Amino acid sequence: MITRIALRLLGLFAIAFLGVVAALYFFQRSLIYPVPEPDSSVPAGFEAVSYTTSDGLELEAGYRAPREGMPTLLFFHGNGVDWQTTSFTTELAVAEGYGVLAAEYRGYGVNPGEPSEQGLYKDGRAALDWLLARKVQPSDIVLVGNSLGSGVATELATQIDPRALVLVAPFKSMAATAANTYPWAPVDWLLHDRFDNIAKIGKVAAPVLVVHGEMDELIPLPHASELARAAASTELVTLPGLAHNMAGTDEAQVPKLRFLRALAN
Repeated sequence: MITRIALRLLGLFAIAFLGVVAALYFFQRSLIYPVPEPDSSVPAGFEAVSYTTSDGLELEAGYRAPREGMPTLLFFHGNGVDWQTTSFTTELAVAEGYGVLAAEYRGYGVNPGEPSEQGLYKDGRAALDWLLARKVQPSDIVLVGNSLGSGVATELATQIDPRALVLVAPFKSMAATAANTYPWAPVDWLLHDRFDNIAKIGKVAAPVLVVHGEMDELIPLPHASELARAAASTELVTLPGLAHNMAGTDEAQVPKLRFLRALAN
């Protein structure tokens, strides 16, 4: 009798577990890309611009021209926000004269399409090509990726030789991040979009800065440490007391400016 009840409970547990795993599989992109409500506003100092991806999507993003002779930050934001938030994550750089192309993804804001790893790479390339078409040289482009955006920025840094690659709260891979969040699930088997930064960063020739909060629970600090060790030329800055959503703080922005000033000397 006890064995029968135990087997029945075990069977119910297995069914429930498989149901949860199936939900993770079928709804994974909703979890990876929690798109916020559309925002058509344009922050002060920025202008709305658009560019077309290689698969035919016209995307709206934001742009702020640099002061003459200054580089431009090509900024890729995290997964639960939009390009408009770049206005406050780049405040200190803008005050110093840097330009900003606040890139946007398919399916975010007013943009068509559905986000995916390969889709975001196409979106990032279209943003980069928009700058190159305006005669901005790769040596005057700083690729910046925050959280999810680290995957896009790292991919692009393997395609061109930018002035620098700056990663804020980055992950070593989406599979490792998902394993942190769902340690009980076979995420490596389930995951479509992998954003394998750790496999790519060693191919980046440009100087790399990694900035990470020491209290980050979503993407733990070892992700940043492993990325820094894997890159050819890297500076790692860890921020005591700061968690994941710290890109807009002065503590996160100041190391970026210090790093970029050093490159200019």
